[in-house]
Amino acid sequence: MNFIETRGNDNVKPQEVTFSQAILSPSASFGGLYVPKNLPILNLNDIDKLRNLSYKEVASFVLNGIFEIDIDKNTFDEAVGLYDKFDDSKNPAPVVKVKDDLFVSELYHGPTRAFKDMALQPFGHILSTLAKKQGDNYLILAATSGDTGPAALNTFKNKSNIKVGCLYPDGGTSDVQRLQMVTEDGTNLKVIGIKGNFDDAQNALKNLLSSESFKEELKSLNIKLSAANSVNFGRIIFQIVYHFWSYIELLNQQEITLGEKIYLIVPSGNFGNALGAYYAKKMGLPIEKILIASNQNNILTHWINEGSYDLNNKQLIMTNSPAMDILKSSNIERILFDKFGSKRTKELMDDLNDKNCFSLDSNELSILREDFDATYCDDEYCKTTINKYLIDGYMMDPHTATCIKSYETIKEKDLKVVVYSTAEWTKFSPTVLNALKEDKVKYHDIEALNEIESKFNAKIPDVIKEVFSKEIIHKTVINKEDIQKALKDFIS
Repeated sequence: MNFIETRGNDNVKPQEVTFSQAILSPSASFGGLYVPKNLPILNLNDIDKLRNLSYKEVASFVLNGIFEIDIDKNTFDEAVGLYDKFDDSKNPAPVVKVKDDLFVSELYHGPTRAFKDMALQPFGHILSTLAKKQGDNYLILAATSGDTGPAALNTFKNKSNIKVGCLYPDGGTSDVQRLQMVTEDGTNLKVIGIKGNFDDAQNALKNLLSSESFKEELKSLNIKLSAANSVNFGRIIFQIVYHFWSYIELLNQQEITLGEKIYLIVPSGNFGNALGAYYAKKMGLPIEKILIASNQNNILTHWINEGSYDLNNKQLIMTNSPAMDILKSSNIERILFDKFGSKRTKELMDDLNDKNCFSLDSNELSILREDFDATYCDDEYCKTTINKYLIDGYMMDPHTATCIKSYETIKEKDLKVVVYSTAEWTKFSPTVLNALKEDKVKYHDIEALNEIESKFNAKIPDVIKEVFSKEIIHKTVINKEDIQKALKDFIS
């Protein structure tokens, strides 16, 4: 399968690239992104055949058998073999029944306890293997709102031919997430806190990816540039797999019959998880609609419900679900391309860059809403939800709690629902403890973890306990204007 560009071609870059080319050099013409030239289609018989396969085998079927990516079998098998490091190697993304029509796909059973491991573990192995085979050195950039950073650092740690520059908003992550990053001791890693928010970090990443002068400086050091964020399709392609797995799990649990449609509810920030669901739907997975859950940074709700994506006079709100504290969601661009083509996508993205807003017309909005609905909730709703569901025996983090608003208010048909739980509660324990005790005390993470463990019979993984005793290696916190200099100092 080959890949093309969301904003059209500039007659400098190739008209089409392979999967390996797209992940090694993810910046496309005019600042756009790479997308599959054609999406493969599965019929119900194809889906039925997946029922007896392991997760690794399903990933191989989707990526090798259908997408036919240009990665050799040994490298791919080693990559998906990393799922053996998850809590259950046979089922790294278990689907848990919470109510008769409500199921939670737990995507956080990997080494950093967040859903980014599902994609970054295999993706990181593939990218670093390609770099080593080609004899190239790479600087991998990662901008994080809390979970991409730890997952990227974990997968690339001490890999030959790879250096990683990880940008996170200082004060914009949970303590556990920050500690997971700043205590990483890999010799090829640099973690940088910035005085700003995630959008600032991501804008810096995109600017560097498209900066010819920065690339030339790297070239003089014999280093090439790539990214670990979901601007890189290597992330997205692995995120398609677990949506198929959720459906297979419901089939195997005899909760649905083959061909029966379901709802998927995705807590959304940068829209990569939702994009994976959209691609799965287009590929033939029986999905009624994808319901988007947002926190008070509800720009996606306005876009999906009203067609307007407007950043003017919009200030980022720091919430209890910080991985969703994002205003400029990269992957909506891939949706726009798939719906309206490269010319219109470039017009809309140029408007967003130049005017801080764009608007769909009424026909375009109706086309978008064929696949998506959206709503949002505030922190108090999340905490009430966490409390209510623990009484029923299920512990969830604040991001998962936002999904319940979609489940309760915008599900139109009597169909089964899969909610995607993107992080373990241990990464946001102060908020969870506030919810369980119905108070507003500002707990330290270690204090909240210990109390929840002792009073609510909850298990804390060793990988979370250990971060509190590790030495802090990365102490750099800078202004966003100084990011390029800090990275240059690191690589040289």
